[in-house]
Amino acid sequence: MADTPTTPQASHGLAFAALIAGNILLAFGPWFVRLTDVGPVAAGFWRVTLAAPVLIAAALAGGWRPAGLSRGLWLMLAISGVSFAADLASWHLGILRTTLANATLFGNSATLIFPLYGFLVARAWPTRTQGIALILAAIGAALLMGQSYSLNPRNLVGDLLCLFAGILYTLYFICMARARDTMPPLPALALATIASILPLLVFAFALGERILPGDWTPLIGLALASQVFGQGLMIYALGQLPPLVIGLGLLTQPMVGAAIGWLIYDERLGAADWIGAVLVAVALVLVRRPSSSVQPELASDGAGSRLVSEETPR
Repeated sequence: MADTPTTPQASHGLAFAALIAGNILLAFGPWFVRLTDVGPVAAGFWRVTLAAPVLIAAALAGGWRPAGLSRGLWLMLAISGVSFAADLASWHLGILRTTLANATLFGNSATLIFPLYGFLVARAWPTRTQGIALILAAIGAALLMGQSYSLNPRNLVGDLLCLFAGILYTLYFICMARARDTMPPLPALALATIASILPLLVFAFALGERILPGDWTPLIGLALASQVFGQGLMIYALGQLPPLVIGLGLLTQPMVGAAIGWLIYDERLGAADWIGAVLVAVALVLVRRPSSSVQPELASDGAGSRLVSEETPR
């Protein structure tokens, strides 16, 4: 009997399931960082080190070969790796100093910051929807940070570290966008991951962190949940679903992060926290609407604007 072809509805259903599963897995990343018995930056080192062979194997299995790459492309991938390493270092340090919900929200702030780069490149004012999104995000972030400070000034430092990580993640997006102009996404991700290994190890040593773990389980969970399966499922979903659906799926992460923080660490959110989180979440959805894209202007600039709709959450 002949195979029944996959219908568009079935394909979208599978992609939506991948979207939700990927976001749930990514939301467990900060928890795994807390569970490790190494330093937070060292946890980032092991996240990429353990994931790199899997990503390279997947790229090679897809037919890609590391030949014919220009010197400029290697340089861009190297900058991407260093940016990603600095991003992970800042984010993992922040995870230990704030709530899991805030770490997840601010860690994904590149989704909001990256369009600002688009405005500068396109020399265009934000659309009304984008402007509303930025205002909501600013108010929400202020509420979250204010609550963090009132709870413990150390939590505010964690929020700022996670927000700084979002800025570094934006730089990573920009470099990866240019790299993806001339090579497929998976090999680019694999090579940038390799390029981030040494900088993270250097950062960890400079901070005097413990490098070798006594228990490998949380690190393996971090590598698989965040860098392999979580991002792998998201990459699949990004090619199948519209940006608005991706934005709504992204809201799964802070909700799961908040649930983990509440159940395991008794991190209870107050009314201002919930309002701030909702405002930031709404902003994340608004900037992913197709009408808020600045792709046409960016495409003519060669900035790899397709990454606006392909960027992968953590």
